[in-house]
Amino acid sequence: MDQKKTKKMQTDTDVKRKAIKQVVAHLKKKITSDYVGSENLKEWLVEIESILAKEEFDIKDYINARKNLNDIIERTLDEEIRFKLRDSWYSLGKALEKKAKIN
Repeated sequence: MDQKKTKKMQTDTDVKRKAIKQVVAHLKKKITSDYVGSENLKEWLVEIESILAKEEFDIKDYINARKNLNDIIERTLDEEIRFKLRDSWYSLGKALEKKAKIN
């Protein structure tokens, strides 16, 4: 009996959520040390993870989280950390634009 494995069709939401999770994981790896204001980033990470944990995908929540990350970046004094955060902010924007591939 020949069975074909059926792949679950990915939706735009699935693709966006996966991309956002990857950005958050990379961000955690980039920021390894404490710096002045690091508590703001840690709070933001808790916020974005709680948004990701929700079953529904409300794009407004993610856009607001991205705005909040931008505010954190602007208040970060350490230039090297600020550049790392800005790269992640840009990547988060790209993740929000992702769409599922249509075969």
